[in-house]
Amino acid sequence: MARIENPPLKPYLARGAGVLRCDVCRLPVKSCICAFREEVVADVEFVVLMHRNESYKPTNTGRLIEASIANTRNIQWHSRLEPGAQLGALLSDPAYQPIIVFPPSDAYQHRMISKPKEGAGKPLFILLDGTWRQARRMFLHSVYLQKFPVISLDEVRKSTYALRKAAHEGQLCTAEVAAALLHQIGEVEAGDALNRYYQRFNANYIASRRRWAKRDSSTGELHSREQ
Repeated sequence: MARIENPPLKPYLARGAGVLRCDVCRLPVKSCICAFREEVVADVEFVVLMHRNESYKPTNTGRLIEASIANTRNIQWHSRLEPGAQLGALLSDPAYQPIIVFPPSDAYQHRMISKPKEGAGKPLFILLDGTWRQARRMFLHSVYLQKFPVISLDEVRKSTYALRKAAHEGQLCTAEVAAALLHQIGEVEAGDALNRYYQRFNANYIASRRRWAKRDSSTGELHSREQ
C-alpha cells in the first residue's frame, strides 16, 4: 500500500479525536470495514494528490480509492512550484498519460477532454483531494499541472456523502468522483467495487457517531438504535 510522503503538521483534534481507530480504514475499531475491501485491477490508475490537512482526517475518502483500485498512489501535495520526487517521476514517465480530474470551466476549455487519448500511455487520473478551496488552489497554482489535459464528469450527480457539508450544491467527495469517472470511461467493475466500499464507509461512519450502534452479524453493517 502506498505511503504519504510527509506527515501532517498537526494532529487530528476535532470531534472523535480520542476514538480508537483502525490504522487502515480510520473508522472506529468496532466499525472497521477492512474485511469488505475489494481491490480491483483497472486499465487506468489514480493519483490522489492530497492536501496535507487531509492526511490526518478520518473522514477523508481518498484512501478508499487506494484500498479499492490497484496501483493507486496517495501523494501529499508538495508545493505550487515543485511536484516532489514521487509525483514528478510519474508525470514525466512516458508510460503514463496524466489527466487532471476537475470540474469544467471556460477558463481552461482548451485543456478539456472527454476521454483519454488512445495510444498515449496508460491513463493516470490525478484527483485533487481537499476542501473545495484547497483543491481549487492546488489546481490553479500548481505550475507543473498546467500543461496536462482536464477531464470532468459528464453529468451532475447527487452526493450521498454525509460526513462533511459541501461548499456548493452538487459537489461530490473524492471517492464519489473516482467511482463516477470509472463508470463514465467504461471501468464498471472497478467503479462498482469502489462505490460499494465507499457506501459501507459512509454508512458505518455515520452509525459509529451515534452512542448506541449495533453491528448486523450477517452484513457487517452498523445500525443506530433509538435511545
